[in-house]
Amino acid sequence: MFGLDQAQGEHLSLAEYQSEFRRRQWEIDGQDSWKLERGQHFQEPGFGSWEAFSRGEWEEALRLVEEERDFLQEFSERVDQHAVTLFRVRVAEEPVTPYLQWEFHLLRLRAELGERIRVVSPGQLSDLEKNGEHIPELLTLGNHTVYRIRYTEQGVLDGAVRFSDAGLVARLRQFMTSLYSRGEDISSYFARVIAPMPPPRVEAGHQR
Repeated sequence: MFGLDQAQGEHLSLAEYQSEFRRRQWEIDGQDSWKLERGQHFQEPGFGSWEAFSRGEWEEALRLVEEERDFLQEFSERVDQHAVTLFRVRVAEEPVTPYLQWEFHLLRLRAELGERIRVVSPGQLSDLEKNGEHIPELLTLGNHTVYRIRYTEQGVLDGAVRFSDAGLVARLRQFMTSLYSRGEDISSYFARVIAPMPPPRVEAGHQR
Protein backbone atom coordinates (compact mmCIF):
# COMPACT_ATOMS: atom_id res chain seq x y z
CA MET A 1 0.00 0.00 0.00
CA PHE A 2 1.30 3.46 -0.97
CA GLY A 3 4.48 1.83 -2.25
CA LEU A 4 5.57 1.14 1.32
CA ASP A 5 7.38 -2.14 0.69
CA GLN A 6 8.82 -2.78 4.12
CA ALA A 7 11.72 -4.64 2.54
CA GLN A 8 12.77 -1.33 0.99
CA GLY A 9 12.86 0.55 4.29
CA GLU A 10 15.17 0.66 7.28
CA HIS A 11 13.70 -1.31 10.20
CA LEU A 12 14.14 0.41 13.54
CA SER A 13 13.61 -1.07 16.96
CA LEU A 14 11.55 0.91 19.45
CA ALA A 15 14.67 2.33 21.09
CA GLU A 16 16.24 3.17 17.72
CA TYR A 17 13.09 4.84 16.45
CA GLN A 18 12.54 6.92 19.57
CA SER A 19 16.18 8.03 19.73
CA GLU A 20 16.33 8.90 16.04
CA PHE A 21 13.02 10.72 16.02
CA ARG A 22 13.83 12.82 19.08
CA ARG A 23 16.98 14.00 17.31
CA ARG A 24 15.73 14.39 13.75
CA GLN A 25 12.52 16.26 14.58
CA TRP A 26 14.66 19.33 15.27
CA GLU A 27 16.56 19.04 11.98
CA ILE A 28 13.73 20.06 9.64
CA ASP A 29 13.71 23.81 10.23
CA GLY A 30 11.14 25.59 8.09
CA GLN A 31 9.45 22.36 6.97
CA ASP A 32 6.44 20.41 8.19
CA SER A 33 5.62 17.12 9.84
CA TRP A 34 2.52 15.08 9.06
CA LYS A 35 1.00 12.31 11.17
CA LEU A 36 -1.76 9.93 10.08
CA GLU A 37 -3.44 7.84 12.78
CA ARG A 38 -5.76 5.02 11.75
CA GLY A 39 -5.95 2.59 14.68
CA GLN A 40 -8.88 2.83 17.07
CA HIS A 41 -7.31 0.94 19.99
CA PHE A 42 -3.80 1.50 21.37
CA GLN A 43 -2.05 0.96 24.68
CA GLU A 44 0.34 3.51 26.16
CA PRO A 45 1.95 1.95 29.24
CA GLY A 46 4.05 4.42 31.18
CA PHE A 47 1.85 7.40 30.30
CA GLY A 48 0.04 8.34 33.49
CA SER A 49 -3.17 9.62 31.92
CA TRP A 50 -3.59 6.52 29.76
CA GLU A 51 -2.88 4.26 32.73
CA ALA A 52 -5.56 6.02 34.79
CA PHE A 53 -7.97 5.67 31.87
CA SER A 54 -7.16 1.95 31.55
CA ARG A 55 -8.00 1.50 35.24
CA GLY A 56 -11.37 3.16 34.73
CA GLU A 57 -10.35 6.34 36.60
CA TRP A 58 -11.80 8.79 34.10
CA GLU A 59 -11.61 12.01 36.11
CA GLU A 60 -8.02 11.25 37.07
CA ALA A 61 -7.18 10.54 33.43
CA LEU A 62 -8.55 13.94 32.40
CA ARG A 63 -6.72 15.67 35.23
CA LEU A 64 -3.47 14.12 34.08
CA VAL A 65 -4.14 15.20 30.50
CA GLU A 66 -4.34 18.77 31.75
CA GLU A 67 -1.06 18.27 33.60
CA GLU A 68 0.58 17.81 30.18
CA ARG A 69 -0.16 21.44 29.33
CA ASP A 70 3.15 22.93 30.50
CA PHE A 71 5.21 20.27 28.72
CA LEU A 72 3.24 20.65 25.49
CA GLN A 73 3.45 24.44 25.73
CA GLU A 74 7.24 24.25 25.95
CA PHE A 75 7.29 21.77 23.07
CA SER A 76 5.09 24.06 20.98
CA GLU A 77 7.39 27.01 21.63
CA ARG A 78 10.39 24.98 20.47
CA VAL A 79 8.47 23.92 17.35
CA ASP A 80 7.80 27.58 16.60
CA GLN A 81 11.47 28.44 17.08
CA HIS A 82 12.34 25.92 14.37
CA ALA A 83 9.53 27.20 12.12
CA VAL A 84 8.08 23.70 11.89
CA THR A 85 4.36 23.15 11.26
CA LEU A 86 2.73 20.06 12.76
CA PHE A 87 -0.24 18.49 11.00
CA ARG A 88 -2.26 15.46 12.10
CA VAL A 89 -5.07 13.55 10.44
CA ARG A 90 -7.03 11.37 12.87
CA VAL A 91 -9.33 8.66 11.50
CA ALA A 92 -12.31 8.17 13.82
CA GLU A 93 -14.81 5.36 13.54
CA GLU A 94 -18.20 5.79 15.16
CA PRO A 95 -19.32 4.81 17.67
CA VAL A 96 -16.11 6.18 19.10
CA THR A 97 -14.01 3.64 21.00
CA PRO A 98 -13.11 4.31 24.65
CA TYR A 99 -9.46 4.73 23.71
CA LEU A 100 -10.27 7.31 21.07
CA GLN A 101 -12.61 9.14 23.44
CA TRP A 102 -9.68 9.46 25.84
CA GLU A 103 -7.18 10.38 23.12
CA PHE A 104 -9.36 13.19 21.79
CA HIS A 105 -8.98 15.03 25.09
CA LEU A 106 -5.22 14.96 24.61
CA LEU A 107 -5.49 15.90 20.93
CA ARG A 108 -7.73 18.84 21.77
CA LEU A 109 -5.01 20.13 24.10
CA ARG A 110 -2.37 19.65 21.40
CA ALA A 111 -4.54 21.60 18.96
CA GLU A 112 -5.08 24.36 21.49
CA LEU A 113 -1.29 24.73 21.70
CA GLY A 114 -0.72 24.91 17.97
CA GLU A 115 -0.88 21.49 16.31
CA ARG A 116 -3.19 21.48 13.29
CA ILE A 117 -5.52 18.50 13.63
CA ARG A 118 -8.49 17.37 11.60
CA VAL A 119 -10.71 14.30 11.82
CA VAL A 120 -11.81 12.06 8.95
CA SER A 121 -14.12 9.06 8.77
CA PRO A 122 -13.21 5.57 7.50
CA GLY A 123 -15.61 6.20 4.61
CA GLN A 124 -13.11 8.68 3.22
CA LEU A 125 -10.62 5.82 2.93
CA SER A 126 -12.97 3.28 1.35
CA ASP A 127 -11.09 3.19 -1.96
CA LEU A 128 -7.93 2.15 -0.13
CA GLU A 129 -9.45 -0.27 2.37
CA LYS A 130 -11.61 -2.38 0.07
CA ASN A 131 -10.04 -5.65 1.26
CA GLY A 132 -10.41 -4.83 4.94
CA GLU A 133 -6.75 -3.89 5.31
CA HIS A 134 -6.35 -0.62 7.17
CA ILE A 135 -3.98 2.02 5.92
CA PRO A 136 -0.80 2.21 8.01
CA GLU A 137 0.13 4.66 10.73
CA LEU A 138 2.45 7.23 9.14
CA LEU A 139 4.68 10.05 10.28
CA THR A 140 6.73 12.35 8.04
CA LEU A 141 9.65 14.61 8.89
CA GLY A 142 10.23 17.27 6.28
CA ASN A 143 10.60 16.35 2.64
CA HIS A 144 12.78 13.26 2.81
CA THR A 145 11.66 10.99 5.66
CA VAL A 146 8.54 8.97 6.40
CA TYR A 147 8.11 6.40 9.16
CA ARG A 148 5.65 3.56 9.00
CA ILE A 149 4.99 3.15 12.69
CA ARG A 150 4.75 -0.41 13.99
CA TYR A 151 2.67 -1.70 16.91
CA THR A 152 2.32 -5.05 18.64
CA GLU A 153 -0.92 -7.01 18.33
CA GLN A 154 -1.91 -5.45 21.66
CA GLY A 155 -1.45 -1.93 20.25
CA VAL A 156 1.81 -1.04 21.99
CA LEU A 157 4.36 1.02 20.07
CA ASP A 158 7.02 -1.35 18.71
CA GLY A 159 9.30 0.68 16.43
CA ALA A 160 9.10 1.83 12.83
CA VAL A 161 10.26 1.35 9.27
CA ARG A 162 11.99 4.42 7.82
CA PHE A 163 11.75 5.36 4.14
CA SER A 164 13.89 8.10 2.63
CA ASP A 165 12.73 8.30 -0.97
CA ALA A 166 11.75 11.92 -1.67
CA GLY A 167 9.16 10.90 -4.29
CA LEU A 168 7.46 8.54 -1.85
CA VAL A 169 7.43 11.18 0.88
CA ALA A 170 5.92 13.70 -1.54
CA ARG A 171 3.13 11.28 -2.52
CA LEU A 172 2.30 10.49 1.08
CA ARG A 173 2.31 14.15 2.08
CA GLN A 174 -0.04 14.91 -0.81
CA PHE A 175 -2.33 12.08 0.28
CA MET A 176 -2.44 13.37 3.86
CA THR A 177 -2.91 16.94 2.66
CA SER A 178 -5.92 15.82 0.62
CA LEU A 179 -7.41 14.00 3.61
CA TYR A 180 -6.74 17.00 5.84
CA SER A 181 -8.49 19.35 3.42
CA ARG A 182 -11.63 17.20 3.67
CA GLY A 183 -11.47 16.67 7.41
CA GLU A 184 -13.36 18.32 10.25
CA ASP A 185 -11.43 20.56 12.59
CA ILE A 186 -10.88 18.83 15.90
CA SER A 187 -12.50 21.67 17.87
CA SER A 188 -15.86 21.25 16.13
CA TYR A 189 -15.60 17.45 16.12
CA PHE A 190 -14.85 17.44 19.84
CA ALA A 191 -17.80 19.71 20.62
CA ARG A 192 -20.15 17.74 18.38
CA VAL A 193 -19.15 14.14 19.18
CA ILE A 194 -16.85 13.83 22.19
CA ALA A 195 -18.08 16.44 24.67
CA PRO A 196 -21.61 14.96 24.99
CA MET A 197 -20.31 11.42 25.65
CA PRO A 198 -20.54 9.93 29.15
CA PRO A 199 -17.34 8.54 30.69
CA PRO A 200 -16.27 5.34 28.91
CA ARG A 201 -16.75 1.99 30.57
CA VAL A 202 -13.39 0.40 31.33
CA GLU A 203 -13.26 -2.63 33.61
CA ALA A 204 -10.17 -4.51 34.73
CA GLY A 205 -8.15 -3.10 31.85
CA HIS A 206 -10.74 -4.00 29.22
CA GLN A 207 -12.19 -1.12 27.21
CA ARG A 208 -15.88 -1.28 26.31
